[in-house]
Amino acid sequence: MARVLLVTPDYHCGVVESAGKWLNCGFVYIAGELLKDGHQVKIYDAMTKNHRLEEIAANIVRYKPDIVATTAYTSTMPAAAEVLAAAKQVLGEVTTVIGGVHPTFCYEEILGKYTFIDYVVRGEGEVTFRELVNALQAKELPYNIEGLAYRSQGKVVATPERPFVCDLDSLTPAWELVEWEDYTYYIFPGSRLAVISTSRGCSHDCQFCSQQKFWHQSWRARSVDSVTAEIELLANKHGVDVILIADELPTKDRERWEAILDWLIKGNLGVKLLLETRVDDIVRDEDIIHKYRQAGVVHIYVGVEATSQLLLDRFQKGIATNDSKKALEIINQAGIISETSFVLGTPEETMENIRQTLELAKGYNPDFAHFLLLAPWPYADMYQELQPHIATCDYSRYNLVDTVIKPINMTCDELFAEVLKCYQEYYFYKLGQWARLKNGSKKEYVLKSMRVILTNSFITTHIPKLGKMPVKVKKLLKALG
Repeated sequence: MARVLLVTPDYHCGVVESAGKWLNCGFVYIAGELLKDGHQVKIYDAMTKNHRLEEIAANIVRYKPDIVATTAYTSTMPAAAEVLAAAKQVLGEVTTVIGGVHPTFCYEEILGKYTFIDYVVRGEGEVTFRELVNALQAKELPYNIEGLAYRSQGKVVATPERPFVCDLDSLTPAWELVEWEDYTYYIFPGSRLAVISTSRGCSHDCQFCSQQKFWHQSWRARSVDSVTAEIELLANKHGVDVILIADELPTKDRERWEAILDWLIKGNLGVKLLLETRVDDIVRDEDIIHKYRQAGVVHIYVGVEATSQLLLDRFQKGIATNDSKKALEIINQAGIISETSFVLGTPEETMENIRQTLELAKGYNPDFAHFLLLAPWPYADMYQELQPHIATCDYSRYNLVDTVIKPINMTCDELFAEVLKCYQEYYFYKLGQWARLKNGSKKEYVLKSMRVILTNSFITTHIPKLGKMPVKVKKLLKALG
């Protein structure tokens, strides 16, 4: 029996975490597979707990694990490496493992640079990591385990890729290991928040995206019974009342998705749902959007990414600008909170283009708009095209907030200043709309969200650069108490 510590590194950039405290659901599923073989597992969310490296090291010593594992996407890679370096420093014999999107593609760089990292789990982690832990515990060489990378005789070795899990229903998440008091959605004070995965993958080929490459443009789904049983367990046993569906595309199979909605409507568990999907699925589902609302869906994010068809085609989004606008109209008319993002900062970006995007964003009229800066994931299809324009190799800044690409006709500072202006103008524009809302629950939701943005996001540190807040804005926010 091995003692395994799964650590979420302490990384903050003021984007997703500004709205709530989110658990790493990947660790919940990985832990569940380890428990099946009798291993002792602890999930340690240093990010949510805001534990700095010294405290993380102290907790590693306290738990005395045989194996410390963490996960990383590109911007969290430096923080994840620090966790594993600290583990080796305080427990010299501990085995260190890393997985996730960035290590899957950049394992050679990681194993070459970080000598304190012993193994990289590539791709889907549940089966690979379980087999690795079992092999290490039995003191067997894990060289025949699919989906691994490691060093051997001074060279980086990668075993063959592991096929994806055929039956996602066979995975058993360890919800009993979650420290539930840590997780909440700030818009609903006192709420208990869970993150679940009902499907995996995306069959599209967006050029800037990491997910379609990670999943090989495939899509697999759990059964309706598996998903609904998990939601019922979370609500009735663990007191969860807000659930984020973390899938890239939970609505791809309309029949399956509608069956889940129908079950939620019938069950009436009082659970609110947050989800992300594609605009074409929302347009497809216009005739059942009322079921979304009845089932408890309160917030939908759709990836618009661009208001220019030329740029959408360059990104290979596979959608039309008209569909994007239509999808947001459908969500808004259903009384559901709409959210989207617009990608800025291509090498050809200009101030004029940014202003045009802002004005078109107003026409699209989502409740919440994000103006995100293009990040050149080193494994994305666009990387070679973007590489000559990369201004920094500090992965911690590849977070969609910091300027990483320097446009040909703008400085990085000018680009960032324009992004801040987009946020300022867009939300001053929206506050005028929100003040006229008659829907009490929606008005309360959006204004609370605005308060969160102003006090708990990356914008908070840049508010002085935006000038004085108009009096009417102060009054609206003050009305919340």
